[in-house]
Amino acid sequence: MELHPAFSTPATHIFDDDVAPAEPLPDSLRSPEQLHVRYEIDRTVAEIKRGKWKRIALQFPDNMLPDAPTVFERLSRQLYDPLKPDSEQIGSDDSHYPDTSQQIGSATNSPGFRKLFILADTSFGACCVDEIAAEHASADVVVHYGRACLSPTARLPVIHVFTHQPLAADSVIESFKDTYPNHDQSIILMADAIYASHLPNIDSVLKDQGYTSIFTTNIVHDPSSPLPNRTVPESVYRDPEKLGEWQLFHISDPPDSLLLTLASRVSGIHVYPTKAAITGQVMAVPAVSSRVALRRRYALLTSVSTVPILGILINTLSVRNYLHIVEHVKSCISAAGKKSYIFVVGKINAAKVANFSEIGAWVVIGCWESSLIDSSDFWKPILTPFELELALASDGARVWTGEWKSDFQAILNAAARHADDGDSPKIHAQAEASAAEGEAGYLDSEPESAPPEFNLRTGRYVSHSRPMQAQFQPPRPDGHQNSLQSDRSALVLRTKGDIVSIGNLASPGAEFLQCSRTWKGLGSDFEIEYDTSEFNSSVAVEEGRSGLARAYLSVHSATKR
Repeated sequence: MELHPAFSTPATHIFDDDVAPAEPLPDSLRSPEQLHVRYEIDRTVAEIKRGKWKRIALQFPDNMLPDAPTVFERLSRQLYDPLKPDSEQIGSDDSHYPDTSQQIGSATNSPGFRKLFILADTSFGACCVDEIAAEHASADVVVHYGRACLSPTARLPVIHVFTHQPLAADSVIESFKDTYPNHDQSIILMADAIYASHLPNIDSVLKDQGYTSIFTTNIVHDPSSPLPNRTVPESVYRDPEKLGEWQLFHISDPPDSLLLTLASRVSGIHVYPTKAAITGQVMAVPAVSSRVALRRRYALLTSVSTVPILGILINTLSVRNYLHIVEHVKSCISAAGKKSYIFVVGKINAAKVANFSEIGAWVVIGCWESSLIDSSDFWKPILTPFELELALASDGARVWTGEWKSDFQAILNAAARHADDGDSPKIHAQAEASAAEGEAGYLDSEPESAPPEFNLRTGRYVSHSRPMQAQFQPPRPDGHQNSLQSDRSALVLRTKGDIVSIGNLASPGAEFLQCSRTWKGLGSDFEIEYDTSEFNSSVAVEEGRSGLARAYLSVHSATKR
């Protein structure tokens, strides 16, 4: 018997945090000199002055918050004096700066004063730029620290500081040599953004030791690149299919979405773990296989093909094209004859989405890294927009090639190409099936007229997988209007077994509320008589008490009660 998840946490967990605390940094990395280099204070100050921004928001991930006050102080010291030339204020030597606590306060009214804010908590994922919190402080620019998904923002400019994290480069080189003994093999050298500053040195050493076909990536702001947010070899620019001829050596554990994307494009991946990168462990890195993860994702999306109601979880308000992908997802769900509801959430957890038990599956609209969520802790499956397109395709058009797309723009570009060609083999196949079922409804209005559908995982018959298919019925051949095309202002008596409609449109959510929920809100535990047709008399509305809770005023007398 399947147990439903808890909809609330016990009272004893109020002060508990399930997130592991950040490990404290060594004292050597907390010295002002080390932090000055690690957080690129000079470059940050130069870009702020070049952009002439006055209100700056500093966004730190949780593991870097202990360093936030020091970074704030050093930035303030180099930005506080509007009368000093920029060339004199850029440098790591703070000896010429006196105690700035009073001088900054006296300069707040000067026209060149710059104000800094620390964003201690993010509205969404730490890899995304939190434009919402920055706009609450009326910021002109956001300085984002740590690793980032580099999704294009919609409203504010961003300065990305990936930071210089320590890396045991000698151990990485030895592990690379143990993994690739053939010096003529085509290998792409890639690292997480926080370790990318070490790649030029590693590349130089490996080429000096005889490796002749190594390509070292650089960071670019392009999630749609064959290697997301990284440069690719010249041959791959001309023909993206040639990326399958390269091996990939990645320093640090990549996110799941990036791993699935890379696994479908290169011939093999070897990941040097993050823990080994810190401790300096030398090891022959085994090849990483994503076949198990891909099989699990495919099994997940096949179970969603017969779900009648889908929820769209908007998990970002900063990615530039998130509204376009929302409209695209809505159109795909409508074309399949299903119902969709939109929810705007911050950080997704099981307790939030479990409150809506009528939703059969969820589609996450977030950044390309955070949209892939493990559904094992959730009551209902959670898909990406790319997976949704596969799930809504007909059985004949649903082909799993192992390809994986996580970037919104790539999905929108593919949809635009299908629209220009007049062909969409996936979604249109499902829409044509819905239209055919609608035409069959002219001859027989019973549900049995539609072809049967079965859940691909359980094998059970599903009779209501497309509750909105009647909305797509074309005009009847005899010229009469369909029942759903009649006057929407007309009142229709609802008989037992009919689906609940709002504005003459079927509403599966309202149907679930009417028939399946035991608690439907305040006042739902008793029957209101004037909702029934037998109650014809009316009752005058009386004004009740008013005023403060401790001193209500009676309507009939001005005395306090």
